[in-house]
Amino acid sequence: MSFSDKIRLLRSQNHLSQEELAVKMEVSRQTISKWESGITYPEIDKLIAISNLFHVSTDYLLKEPDQDQRDDQVNRLVLKFLGAAQDMDSISRELVDIMRDGIIDNGEMIKMKSIIQTLNTISNIIEEMKTKFGID
Repeated sequence: MSFSDKIRLLRSQNHLSQEELAVKMEVSRQTISKWESGITYPEIDKLIAISNLFHVSTDYLLKEPDQDQRDDQVNRLVLKFLGAAQDMDSISRELVDIMRDGIIDNGEMIKMKSIIQTLNTISNIIEEMKTKFGID
């Protein structure tokens, strides 16, 4: 995965727009767009700031992983997805139970928040998988 793909993925995983990232990096939105398009690369101080912001190493940002590392990453991603998605059947039943009477009480609201967190996790993993496999 190229630097431009990594920065775009990290930005989207952290739910940041190009504008929001630009503010954090103290650059223009156009600069972020150029980084994500592979037109330009950040200066070293900005690269370090990106590394710190997203809690990744500069090696991760700059180096291409070898095939074994890519295979391991894909395997971990698939396992992560399967782990998060294994409860989809029970989530579906819980949602039906919650919605059955048309009224959501406090206990059901807590369950809904947990369900929504799980679904957001699954959605983020799916986005990672789409990026990893080059699917739009």
